Amino acid sequence: LRLVTAAARRAPRNFALGRRGYAEAADKINLSLVLPHQAIFTSADVVQVNLAAATGDMGILANHAPTIEPLRPGVVEVIEAGNQSKKWFVSGGFATVHPNNKLTINAVEAAPLEAFSAEAVRANLQEALRVAAGNGPEEDKVEARIEADVYEALQHALAK
Repeated sequence: LRLVTAAARRAPRNFALGRRGYAEAADKINLSLVLPHQAIFTSADVVQVNLAAATGDMGILANHAPTIEPLRPGVVEVIEAGNQSKKWFVSGGFATVHPNNKLTINAVEAAPLEAFSAEAVRANLQEALRVAAGNGPEEDKVEARIEADVYEALQHALAK
């Protein structure tokens, strides 16, 4: 630690550190939302992105601090100019906020929220819970519990 501290003291004074400020109304964030088989957004300028991070729901605006966040099953909402909102349900993945207003979301699976039927989700959730509580093989019960978690998150997203 002393080596790093000493090196920092010897660093040139004109070395500019990145400064964070508040996002201005005109600021945009450059979004790439990609799946293994498809790119939903490729370097699109958007106003805000709301996502379901493992640590909690978060909103990403321009000038956000760089971070890497694992995603839990939930909604990624993209707010474009004019406050137009598009929502996708993602099963998981990672969001990386880069310096210079760039956000990359790598998702395992994603589908537009309106593509889901509340009745079908409810039925699939009940079936997954039935299998998870049943007497079948442990592997089937664990898999059903994971499916139930995803369907519960989807059911919650559709209820909003």
